Amino acid sequence: MERIRLSAPCHFGLEKVLRFEVTRIGGEDIAVQDGRVNWSGGWDTLAHANLELSVAERVQIVLAAYKAQTFEELFDGMYHAPLERFIGREDAFPVKGHSVDSVLHSIPACQKILKKAAVKRLQKAYKTTGFLPETGSLHQLQFTILKDQVTLYLDTTGEGLHKRGYRRNANLAPIRETLAAGILDLGRVRSDTLVCDPFCGSGTFLIEAARRACHIAPGLDRRFIAEQWGCMPQEAWRLARAEALDRIDRDVAFEGYGYDCDPEAIRLTAENAKKAGVEKYIHVQQQDITAFRNMPGAVIFCDPPYGERMLEQESARRIYRTMGNVLRPPLYVICGDSGFENAFGRKADKRRKLYNGMISCQLYCYYAT
Repeated sequence: MERIRLSAPCHFGLEKVLRFEVTRIGGEDIAVQDGRVNWSGGWDTLAHANLELSVAERVQIVLAAYKAQTFEELFDGMYHAPLERFIGREDAFPVKGHSVDSVLHSIPACQKILKKAAVKRLQKAYKTTGFLPETGSLHQLQFTILKDQVTLYLDTTGEGLHKRGYRRNANLAPIRETLAAGILDLGRVRSDTLVCDPFCGSGTFLIEAARRACHIAPGLDRRFIAEQWGCMPQEAWRLARAEALDRIDRDVAFEGYGYDCDPEAIRLTAENAKKAGVEKYIHVQQQDITAFRNMPGAVIFCDPPYGERMLEQESARRIYRTMGNVLRPPLYVICGDSGFENAFGRKADKRRKLYNGMISCQLYCYYAT
């Protein structure tokens, strides 16, 4: 079977979760770095990765890794990458990326050089000096340059993996689906777990938990750009989807309860749960945090408002004080306010640094005693 080096970025702090998921889909030679997991596999692994990885942001093919401090070195690395293995004569291959702490810091200049190198490589491979039409399927080339170390990738996903297909509508500050999935994994949500979210917003925690309980693959309701590639066997996608469908189990004891003081949030949660196919497991009610009552055996997950996003800091901390009075472990709270524990009134049993979008947060874990 043809082997490919694959890579998936993730939220910082969720690398171990992603590593376990990659192991589960059959990834080999797994290597973990900050915010990313790399592994080897075949076309089947690529399809399973896009469909089944819950915390990955996207799945990429690693084309090359090298050091470059000059444009000539940057050009040579792309020119020697095996682009024709994946990109057809008429396929589109735009280039985008970023550079951090590197001599080559101009993104537009790097894009131009790498695009030129890709054109030259493909012209040579297809024995032409003429124009490459780029009217075929999309093959998005991506680059990262970190401290002069260049990595070239080919994106297989398209729109990020957090786009599950069910949340077309959201409140002002929704938690990303991939981040919510990672937190639920840390909270060990299973098919018989009772989950509560007292700040349910557009329902991400509840929906991700319900789909997890039913073993519904995160990417089952969407498509990926690699499905259009001529180089990739369609059988790999067909088998991966068939296996994912076979694993679904809707006869589970899971229940999710969501509350929010905003009636629009309650409407969004119910609407999104229906789109996700898990509405029968999720119960929502308009309710302020002051009226929250703990349910025996429930695990609470929440993303309360914090000053940097939606409310002034002191208003947010009043909410945290109320949370401390009414919420009981097990409890997992993601928050970007460093004063959360003081306002809540209790130190977390464990903290994990995570990012919610561009906001640096802590996941405060309170375990059952």
